[in-house]
Order: sequence, then structure tokens, then C-alpha cells
Amino acid sequence: MTTFEIKEEFLIDNQPMKLISGAIHYFRMTPAQWEDSLYNLKALGANTVETYIPWNIHEPQKGTFDFSGRHDVVSFVRLAQKMGLYVILRPSVYICAEWEFGGLPAWLLQNKQLRLRSTDPIFMQYVYDYFSVLLPKLLPLQITQGGPVLMMQVENEYGSYGMEKEYLRQTKAIMEQLGVEVPLFTSDGSWDEVLDAGTLIEEDVFVTGNFGSHSKENSAVLADFMARHGKKWPIMCMEYWDGWFNRWGEPIITRDPAELAQDVKEMLKIGSLNLYMFHGGTNFGFYNGCSARGTTDLPQITSYDYDALLTESGEPTAKYYAVQQAIKEVCPEVQQAAPRTKKLQHLGVFPVTNSVSLFATLDAIAPKIQSTYPQTMEEAGTGYGYMLYSLTLKNYRHETKIKLVEVSDRAQLYVDRQYQTTQYREAIGEEVLISGKEEQETIALDILVENMGRVNYGFKLNNPTQSKGIRGGVIHDIHFHQGYTQSSLNLDAEQIAAIDFTKEADPTQPSFYEVDFTLAEVCDTYIDCRQYGKGIISVNGHLLGRYWNQGPTYTLYCPKEFLITGKNKVVIFETEGSEINELVFSDHALTAKQIEVEA
Repeated sequence: MTTFEIKEEFLIDNQPMKLISGAIHYFRMTPAQWEDSLYNLKALGANTVETYIPWNIHEPQKGTFDFSGRHDVVSFVRLAQKMGLYVILRPSVYICAEWEFGGLPAWLLQNKQLRLRSTDPIFMQYVYDYFSVLLPKLLPLQITQGGPVLMMQVENEYGSYGMEKEYLRQTKAIMEQLGVEVPLFTSDGSWDEVLDAGTLIEEDVFVTGNFGSHSKENSAVLADFMARHGKKWPIMCMEYWDGWFNRWGEPIITRDPAELAQDVKEMLKIGSLNLYMFHGGTNFGFYNGCSARGTTDLPQITSYDYDALLTESGEPTAKYYAVQQAIKEVCPEVQQAAPRTKKLQHLGVFPVTNSVSLFATLDAIAPKIQSTYPQTMEEAGTGYGYMLYSLTLKNYRHETKIKLVEVSDRAQLYVDRQYQTTQYREAIGEEVLISGKEEQETIALDILVENMGRVNYGFKLNNPTQSKGIRGGVIHDIHFHQGYTQSSLNLDAEQIAAIDFTKEADPTQPSFYEVDFTLAEVCDTYIDCRQYGKGIISVNGHLLGRYWNQGPTYTLYCPKEFLITGKNKVVIFETEGSEINELVFSDHALTAKQIEVEA
């Protein structure tokens, strides 16, 4: 049986080995894509693949687990082994990864007193409950049991959040109690403050760093930190950032391939690295993360292309070939090959078949929850997507004031089903003047609130703003209104299938647009969203993710596995009153820069 040890070097069967790894997130692509991505990693010259394991996709509701399809981590690891790759697993309950809430499940927010990533007994019980289901699936994959898994992560960048070593110790103890035998590690930034706060070096938990340049300087910090604790472990960068993530309304961030290749060469001469990301993939559905800048939340886009070595769809980039050459120069003995490429197609232009207003079909797709005070998305639904709050106000037959209190993230107000205003970020809380119809005794106020993504990093993880929907209430004149009807819209396959397109259409209201079409063959493709406003697209029940005309991306990637040879159904949920007339495919991604070039 193969052995793995961490001494002054990484040892495989007592032979020194440099770990050349790349990050591939099984949950950000379809299972049919895994093989090509893993093949291209091996062809690069790598010997290892690394992946996070997000808690929120595997336990979407407390006690309900999902390890099927895109969530089948065991099949992904077994496939990596079959293709001759070792595996690094990061099953920590927090992953960051520009993933919704850093991988923490939204249902944790139902307990408003819970302190996340701490020794809070309730939180640790939840951790144990989750690990007691997850880890037994991973144990047979360990190298000690004939599998490919070399090591597992205890916590992720904890030194950038807290310093409660007892929390780390309890997490480590749970993992070992449940049967983890391979070496454990932590990963943090490469400066003393976070290394002191986030590591368990005193308990022989291997220390790794996260950085993407200045390899000599960052590695020296890691080496000095380990030396002060009497360790002579090998240097490993667990996240060697080869690109970066992107946010709505900001330019795409790119990195020069030659510069990256030079930095990779420098790092490989020092030690081991894991390229983050090798293949980024897609934040399907509502799983994009969010950055926190001061008091402002900045949600990230659907594409997790990351300017990585493979594009979002899996195509090798100039970076791929530059890094492949860099690896060969430093490690001439590695086996390399030409990568696999992908075929993308423009599948055509198809007219909208039907449309219906959200208000007209609401009863068919979402149950109504009545309450005196507003319930949050976590209380009245899954915590993801949208929540429609409906209120009945007395009509005083003159202008009256409305104010939203403690609402996250984006709210659209409709008075008697007529669009009034949108409040987002700093605008939420500003007074809005409304008037009812003279002949009516009441005013119907509908508020569509969108969860645009919870923060995945930093101080806001325990901030009340991460509970989405209306937390405070709605002030009418100068008093809080009582009496709410909540409708949760997570737009899963069941809700999409229940839409009643025979009801009334009104493109000025939030609306669903249905496109029925037939394909003779399927292929990877993109959907061109340049003529749309803001919303989300479902392809045969699969949620691709969000689009928004703020950019910087104007397409949504659609893998061929979501399409059907024969009849297909695409449903677009458009929230901005932009009437949609057609579905347009594209054979490539469209960014603001790409559109400018093509023009």
C-alpha cells in the first residue's frame, strides 16, 4: 500500500515528491466535465488535484443530505485516482472560495444567537452532525486505505477571522474521532499575525500558505514561522492565485501569462504549490459569494472563470501553455501531454413562447406564509433566491411615507402592482412616497427582495446583514406595519415546472418568459443576455445563475449536459421590466472588453 508522510519533504513510499497540484471544484461543473478537466491537469504536468467541499450543498437543510450529481464528491475523487492523480481534500466547514456564505449553510442563520466558527456548543454539534455523515464517505478514499487522498484541511484561513485555538482543536478532534488518518493541515496568509492565530502547529497540524506572487518572500515567512516552532516541514502554497474573481459592475481582472509562469517557476524551485484555480467553473444557481468592503457588500458574478488556466467552459488558455512550459523547465522529469479542447456552438435564436407576470402565477408556484411581523428568507424559505413580501395598507388618499428597515440585499417596490422604485445598498432605508387609487380603501404593497449572495470572507460572517430578506420591518408613515404575506422563490425545478403561463402577462412587472425549442444535437454554449435587465435563467430545470446588465459579463455558460437532443425548455425570470422577446445563444463568453473588441 502506498504511504504518504510529511517530514522535511513530502514522502511517497519514502521517496521525496514535489506536489504540483491544481484546484478543480467538482460542484462548479457537471460530472461529465470532470474527466476532461482532470485529464488536462495531468497533461499540464501536475500529480495532484485539490478541491474544497462546501457544507451548504451537501446539507442544504438541517439533516437533509445530498451527494448526488454535481455533489458526488466520492465519484470525483475516485475518477481522479483512476486518472493517476493524488487528491488534497478541504472538507472544513468554512471554505471561503467566493462561494455563498463561504460554504456555511443558510439554515444556520435561523438561530440568531449562534456564533459561527467558534466553540459555541450548538455550532460544534452541527459540525459534528455534518462530519458524521460526510467523513465516513471520505475515509475509504484516504491513502492509508488505498485511496488517493494525501491530506485534509481542518479550517480555512481561520487566522483571517479568529484566534480561538480551542475551536480548531475541537474540529481536529472530531475529524480524528471519526476516522481521519491522513495528515491534517491549515492554510492561511503568509504573515505572522494570521499564522499565529490560524494554525495548530503546536499540535503537529501541517502549515500551508496562500499567495500568488513574491514566492521567495512569502515562503521565507512560512519557513521562519515553522522554524520558531521547531518544524522543518516542506514549503507549500495551498492557493497559488493565478487569477482572481470578479464582481458586478467592475472590470474583469486578468493576469499576464508570462508573469504567472515566471512566478510559478520561482515557487516550484522553493517547494510545492496548488494552482488556484486550475479550472474555476460556474457559480450555478444562487451560490455566488460576496465581498465585504467597509459597510458595503459587493456580490460576485455567476462566472467563476477566474482567468484560470482553463476557461469557465474548460478550454485551455495561453496561461495553460505558459505554465506547462514553466513546470517542465523546473521539473524536467514530469510527464506532459497536449490538452483536450472543447467545441462550443451558437445554437441559434429562438422566440419567446409564453410569458406571465410573477404576480399572476404566484399562487401556483409558492405557498403563502402569513405572519404579524416579517420573516426572513431563512425563516420562511430556503434562504436563497427571492422573497416576495405582500402588505395591505390603509389608503389615506394622500401621499404617505414608506421606509424599509434592515433589508438585504435588493428590494423592488410595487404599489397596486405598479413599479415604484428599487432600493439597493445605500438606498435601502430612504423614505419613499406612495399614493393609492382614490376609489380604493387599501393599497397593495409588494416588495420583491433578492438575496444577491452572502459574504464569503471577513468580519461580516456573524453580521446580522447575512440574514436575508426583511429583518426589521416596513414603516408606514412613522409606525411599523404589522401583517405580512411571504412567498419564497428559490426557483428550483419544481417551482419552474409549476409556473402557469396561461395567466396574464405584464412585462412591466417581474415576469417569467418561456422559450420552447428543439435541438438536433447538443453542445456546450453560452446564452447572450445583453438585451435583458436582471434575473436568472433555468434550462430544463437547471438554474444557470444570475445575469445583470451592469456587467462585466453578459453571457451565462450552459454546459451541454443541461440540454436535450429534442425538445428543450428555457425559463427566464426577469425582474427589471425589460420585455424579453427571444433567446440568443453564443459560441463564446461575452465580457465588456470582448464586446468592445468585436464592435
